[in-house]
Amino acid sequence: MGILSILLWTPAVGVLLLVVTPGQQTHIIRCIANLFTTAAFLLACSLVSFYDQHDAGMQFREHFPLNAKLGSAYALGIDGLSLPMLVLATLLTSIALMASFSISSRIKGYHISLLLLEFGILGVFLAQDWALFYIFWEVTLIPLFFLIDRWGGKRRHAASLNFVLYTMGGSIFMLISLIAVYEYVPEHVSLMSAMSQVSENMPKDQQVLALLGFLIGFGVKMPIFPLHGWLPLAHVEAPSPVSILLSGILLKMGAYGLLRVVVMLPEAAHTLQPLLVFLALFSMLYGGLLAWRQSDLKAMVAYSSISHMGIVLLGIATLNEAGITGAVIQMVAHGLIAGALFLLVGLLYERTHTRNIQDYSSLVQVMPRFALFTTLTLLAAMGLPGSVGFIAELHAIIGGFQQWGGLMIFFSASMLISAAYAMRTIGLLFTGPVKPQMQHIEDLRTSELLAAGILVAGIVLFGVLPAPLIDLSAATVTQMNSLIGQRLL
Repeated sequence: MGILSILLWTPAVGVLLLVVTPGQQTHIIRCIANLFTTAAFLLACSLVSFYDQHDAGMQFREHFPLNAKLGSAYALGIDGLSLPMLVLATLLTSIALMASFSISSRIKGYHISLLLLEFGILGVFLAQDWALFYIFWEVTLIPLFFLIDRWGGKRRHAASLNFVLYTMGGSIFMLISLIAVYEYVPEHVSLMSAMSQVSENMPKDQQVLALLGFLIGFGVKMPIFPLHGWLPLAHVEAPSPVSILLSGILLKMGAYGLLRVVVMLPEAAHTLQPLLVFLALFSMLYGGLLAWRQSDLKAMVAYSSISHMGIVLLGIATLNEAGITGAVIQMVAHGLIAGALFLLVGLLYERTHTRNIQDYSSLVQVMPRFALFTTLTLLAAMGLPGSVGFIAELHAIIGGFQQWGGLMIFFSASMLISAAYAMRTIGLLFTGPVKPQMQHIEDLRTSELLAAGILVAGIVLFGVLPAPLIDLSAATVTQMNSLIGQRLL
């Protein structure tokens, strides 16, 4: 068994141990879950140390045939696109578990569901076979449905059902497109490496239809306008630790899949480029304006995710190296920023039982550590220089300007809107007189400081020293850009 299989199956082994652990042993349950998520994170970090940044191909490959007739296989591998997502997924799962001590009911089922969710997420980023990718994509639905439906807020039933129906609806389009593409693979296998050849055999009009199906399937999960209907309700009603995973890493699964597909169908992507850039810019403006209008802190962060994932779509739509680099960095940046914001908002809600921004004022006097971390994260969300958000947006706007020039004025407008709601939130939370009901709120505890500090440190560190993050995916992005360029000649 290779290191990738060990990483993939680590959460599953944790699930098996939790299943046989008595439900009354809550301390043991929490320890087991934290032990296995920490082990997965350390394994992902070890991959970074062994990974050859100069090799653009798949590394640590594992391949075992599953179905000879269909050509499917248990095929795992990582490159510069999947490795950052693996580290981000394992980190945010560990952070989510650290923030889960407020969960007091059905603790065993909750931790089993979280570990199953991590298992599905890791499978999506490790799979190098489209059939295996699709299986893991669907696996993530089951635990996430129960996490929202059992431990969510007042409208949790509607939120969980909305999420599943939207995602399953998108998955149908994805499956149809996969079947259509599979017909043009010479070897009749579902390996991603083999399917990259379909653009040579598949008629262009069918490529466009297939990419539209993929765009719907992956666009629901990203999400992009108008496929975002499930997002605000799911984010608001989900427990805060689940929101960390939902926004921090689940949305990246859609962007990751779309990047893989664009390299597979570059001619179709070039044909649909005007549609992609329109959806990207509209999502950025639309999400930012809706975030600006929110009084609920979780709803504000949820709508801001639509705007930030629009930057990812814009980077993908450029079909050039700078834009794709911006998309990859923005995926990491948004994972850290959204994860930190949902963590901090959740910790504040536990103390005050309100998410209405109008109920707060001058928290800096009562919760100085909370104020520091929240302010740094909101400044990063608006793309302030010195944060990883700025690095991502800079690459995206350079790629966009190379491709469309003056159209990037809409990008600039969305950045102004982001700055407006970020500064508004900072002003309402941390300035003005201290309200009587807010005078005795406890500041962040040690474990909470550790969780928030890790995320904020990543935001600042990669903003000041972005080279390690860029270099990690540079060879793969260059190869992807080269493949796209060759097929568009």
